[in-house]
Amino acid sequence: MTLPAYTGARISGCWSMTTRSGSGEDSLDRLLPGSPITAPRRKSTSQTKTEPPLLRTGTRTIYTAGRPPWYDEHGAQSKEAFVIGLCGGSASGKTTVANKIIEALDVPWVVLLSMDSFYKVLTPEEQTLATSNDYNFDHPGAFDFELLVATVKRLKQGKSVKIPVYDFTTHGRQKDWKTVYGASVVIFEGIMSFADKELLELLDMKIFVDTDSDIRLVRRLRRDITERGRDIEGVIKQYNKFVKPAFEQYIEPYIRLADIVVPRGGGNMVAIDLIVQHVHKQMEERELSVRAVLASAQQTQPLPQTLSVLEGTPQVKGLHTIIRNQETSRDEFIFYSKRLMRLLIEHALTFLPSQPCTVQTPQGQEYDGKRSFSGKGITGVSILRAGETMEPALRAVCKDVRIGKILIQTNLDSGEPELHYLRLPKDISEDHVILMDSTVSTGAAAMMAVRVLLDHEVQEENIALVSLLMAELGVHSVAYAFPKVKIITTAVDKSVDDFLQVIPGIGDFGDRYFGTDGGSSGWSDDEEQERPKQQT
Repeated sequence: MTLPAYTGARISGCWSMTTRSGSGEDSLDRLLPGSPITAPRRKSTSQTKTEPPLLRTGTRTIYTAGRPPWYDEHGAQSKEAFVIGLCGGSASGKTTVANKIIEALDVPWVVLLSMDSFYKVLTPEEQTLATSNDYNFDHPGAFDFELLVATVKRLKQGKSVKIPVYDFTTHGRQKDWKTVYGASVVIFEGIMSFADKELLELLDMKIFVDTDSDIRLVRRLRRDITERGRDIEGVIKQYNKFVKPAFEQYIEPYIRLADIVVPRGGGNMVAIDLIVQHVHKQMEERELSVRAVLASAQQTQPLPQTLSVLEGTPQVKGLHTIIRNQETSRDEFIFYSKRLMRLLIEHALTFLPSQPCTVQTPQGQEYDGKRSFSGKGITGVSILRAGETMEPALRAVCKDVRIGKILIQTNLDSGEPELHYLRLPKDISEDHVILMDSTVSTGAAAMMAVRVLLDHEVQEENIALVSLLMAELGVHSVAYAFPKVKIITTAVDKSVDDFLQVIPGIGDFGDRYFGTDGGSSGWSDDEEQERPKQQT
């Protein structure tokens, strides 16, 4: 079954809901007793959040379903997030419908964006009016549409965004904004979702939640009294003065713009199921194949100028001989890998900018030297799990370095890399970033990690991809997609095998380092995870 193609399709459920005075959760009798109601003032804020399937551990939150590539083999974004707009009167059940859609979609990286987050900051005079329930929060002028449109645009483009958190008890924005990134689907809900032309053009699906006015009033009474610390007289005053007229003037007329009209809100599972079917179909049509394209590419060009290979001294050659040898014990593999990592990190730091500096020696003489980054202004980002083994080497030479982590795994069905976990320091956009992984074969995982950094406003020329071993294919893939990224390694091998492992290679670095058997770890070692093992 597919959704109707015409505008304004009204989808009805196969059961009806009745409301009777004195019964049911929406009964007015529960909220309108003989004596006035007051409730303790409770902190209430706008509800913008992400709802992915996840697994929480003591130190990590890992998404159990990953985000597939949202860019092409050129590194450019080629798949936008699917944006659903939910409009309807105040307390019509928009958030409930949104949560039901999220639950039924069962896809990762879904962002629920509330229009409540984008109320304008009130002046002192407006604050006074709001306190006495005389400020109109149900007028288009109450919303910061400029910020809202910019935010939805960036989410649609797959960028990282900061979203304000509005506090309804103080009628102002909280100091700390929420960072949201990586949306495959954006569900945007609000009373004025269809009121701005530029915003309307960003919506891929427009849904109007149609709920009886009496039910909406009851829900608003319950919410504003119990969650927002209002008294019953103030809520009714505001409803009659602002909410009801605004619905009739600014909200109800836009029902004609809706692709789908959902009566009865979250209880209409027939409508929600049909919406979910349509979204799944749209996402399937937008699927990309990046690794397959990279693996099939024939690279005949010389290695790029952005590549720097650690000088092959006898010491470096000797270290490679040890760690490439299948007979090397795990203890020796770890020891000599760490030595090679230290040399590699030291080499990578030579590419960071420095400034001339004159100092006084203990003998009272001047020395003309260079002052480079000591850790401040540098962020190391490891691609889990094997990239994490390079962190001690970076910390050893950069005292104040900040560390971020990215987990990328291969989807066993599609063969594509998927983003599962992300933790980056604040204001990473201002830093030079050393992106660390043990090996790079096709470059698919490295490209995803670079794309994540770019989405967080890190400058491409400030990114250095550092890896112990790379295949020529991976070097070309990264350099072609991101020509300003510096690529730094200790060796470049000629090819990859049918399992996309580097040849002659080093084996599965993560398994050899951590002592795992390949099928049990579930962590990503760039392209070498979760495939049949190389015989060692």
